[in-house]
Amino acid sequence: MGDFSEHHPVLFNEALEALAISETGVYVDGTFGRGGHSGELLDRLGAEGRLLAIDKDPDAVAHGNALFGDDARFEIEQGSFAMLEQFIEQKGLFGQVNGILLDLGVSSPQLDRPERGFSFLKDGPLDMRMDNSSGVSAAQWLADAEADEIARVLKEYGEERYAKRIARTIVSARQLVAIETTAQLSEIVAIANPAWEKGKNPATRAFQAIRIYINEELDDLKACLEQSLVVLAPGGRLAVISFHSLEDRIVKRFMRDGERGDYFPPGIPVTQEQIKSKLKRIGKVAKASPKEVSRNPRARSAVLRVAERLA
Repeated sequence: MGDFSEHHPVLFNEALEALAISETGVYVDGTFGRGGHSGELLDRLGAEGRLLAIDKDPDAVAHGNALFGDDARFEIEQGSFAMLEQFIEQKGLFGQVNGILLDLGVSSPQLDRPERGFSFLKDGPLDMRMDNSSGVSAAQWLADAEADEIARVLKEYGEERYAKRIARTIVSARQLVAIETTAQLSEIVAIANPAWEKGKNPATRAFQAIRIYINEELDDLKACLEQSLVVLAPGGRLAVISFHSLEDRIVKRFMRDGERGDYFPPGIPVTQEQIKSKLKRIGKVAKASPKEVSRNPRARSAVLRVAERLA
């Protein structure tokens, strides 16, 4: 396929190997990004294989069409992976998907482009939307949200210790001037945070929390995981790369509960068939090697979990 990506995504080989790719299989790349995973998937598929890519970002969809639009095996849809079941139904592929890959979080091009508003390291408009053509931007939300609501988001989605204090400071600051840039928000959070963590920017948790909230990332993840049970074929695999504990906790519980099957009160004798397990976890949790982390610091928190759909 050639140079389809500026660099390989995190846990690149581990994720692709976990899918146990069949040349004639049907696969879903639920987070296309800049096409690193999709390019390799297409390399491993034969003429009868199919790949559906999904991404919220219109730029990513345009990039995907430019890269692989001439490949009859490839299709890309703009939208959330929470629309997985809808897309698969449209294509008549219910129960035929052999593998689903989700690489969660923000792609490097989004972080590296100041105009997208994701990074506290580069000044730009305070946007943070994965799909910047619709919805409410971070700046618009912060302009109207009550202090209690901002604090809830910072606490729930960023696990921010000083959520209330930061929220009050944001509300006070916006009364003087509109908070419209990433640099403004980063400075406000830094001022409000009384105890900076060593080696971590004080705005890290706040930016993560607001981004997750604006893009409904955790709700979308839960929806996609549930839908994977419908669209996967027996023996089909689900591979998910998470980048923070909130995501990983959701994935871990989903795979554990799917393997555990239906609940029965203690002491009631039941057979394995009666339990009706839906998933089987595959292998151990994979994390980036020290070599990969040294090459790409963003890999340090990455966790790969894999499960297989049972009949």
